[in-house]
Amino acid sequence: MEKQPCVYIMTSQRNGTIYTGVTSNLMVRVHQHREGIFEGFSKRYDAKRLVWFEVHGEMEPAIVREKRIKGWRRPWKLALIEEENPRWRDLAEDFGFEPLS
Repeated sequence: MEKQPCVYIMTSQRNGTIYTGVTSNLMVRVHQHREGIFEGFSKRYDAKRLVWFEVHGEMEPAIVREKRIKGWRRPWKLALIEEENPRWRDLAEDFGFEPLS
């Protein structure tokens, strides 16, 4: 997956802390989360597991979607994740990332 607008959800563990973000390069951004490159919420709460993402054709609708999801209540976010990823697998492994311990 090359540069492509994506909305994504990272988590610390199943039913753990949830971080919702938007990026133009999902693989680079997942790497940044895993390495803790940037200070902030996801680093503080160890949100390194990619559990959901959605690809968009353009950045503007991706940003709108991210903002909507961020405004959702937690149960709605959990339902979004579990609809496509009921076991909360780390989807980054499908793209060649090493399993998290």
